[in-house]
Amino acid sequence: MKNGLCIFGEVLFDHFPDGSRVLGGAPFNVAWHLQAFGCSPLFVSRVGDDPQGREIRDTMRHWGMNTAGLQKDSAHPTGEVRVSLQDGQPSFDIQADRAYDYIDAGALPPLTPSLVYQGTLALRQPQSRAALDQMLQQQPAPVFMDVNLRPPWWTREQVVEQLDRARWVKINDAELELLVEGGAELQSKAKTLLQRHRLELVILTQGEAGAFAFDNQGKVAQTRPTEKIPVVDTVGAGDAFASVCILGLLENWALPKIMSRAQQFASLLVGRRGATINDPEAYRPLLAQWQDE
Repeated sequence: MKNGLCIFGEVLFDHFPDGSRVLGGAPFNVAWHLQAFGCSPLFVSRVGDDPQGREIRDTMRHWGMNTAGLQKDSAHPTGEVRVSLQDGQPSFDIQADRAYDYIDAGALPPLTPSLVYQGTLALRQPQSRAALDQMLQQQPAPVFMDVNLRPPWWTREQVVEQLDRARWVKINDAELELLVEGGAELQSKAKTLLQRHRLELVILTQGEAGAFAFDNQGKVAQTRPTEKIPVVDTVGAGDAFASVCILGLLENWALPKIMSRAQQFASLLVGRRGATINDPEAYRPLLAQWQDE
């Protein structure tokens, strides 16, 4: 399955208050990590015909990523987000009408995906939604859906439609509260989401409180950070978690192992600035440890 992994969605620059900027976008972050973990994903997105777009393409090539799915748009600029931080928690000003909103179904490379990752932000405009729809219709594949509800860029109707075709879903506690209303506890709401959309697995992240997961066979797994990690920022922590969950699904890890390893990598990431790690050496000790366990 590793050779057929397709990651669909946005790539953009996160701009921080101190003037720094970091490549981001949940799908890009997931693809970046999976490349470092040896999965060689095909990342499908769109960037502007501008210096930022060229920088993204060059950076992907330097990291060894396949750029065949990265489209170029002469009419719309590369994605951009203004990030502000308060007590380590991010808020996002996501710029509208960007290249990743216009992923072209007619420009998709030949692909036969064995697993498709999708977020939700890149589907805010009809053209990118249509591109993903066409890809999944022509080449049906199980979908790992990473819920990223960024106001005002989502509607319940669209998210429900996407949940109905997903097999595995990662969601955080605040997003779950929005999608499953009522006074029930989070674990009960996660089970409701699983049953309502006939999912195989729901993974619920809760920040410092860790994460838990339910599958459709009744298995439950829970994880918490094993030590107090100095938090630089939490941008991309959920994406780091998702990338290891996907790796675990590809490698057939047991559910408790998926969760503990995903938490381990997410805890590593929050001690750094930005959503990606530009050092392959940071991944190798984890891979070596996981292979030995």
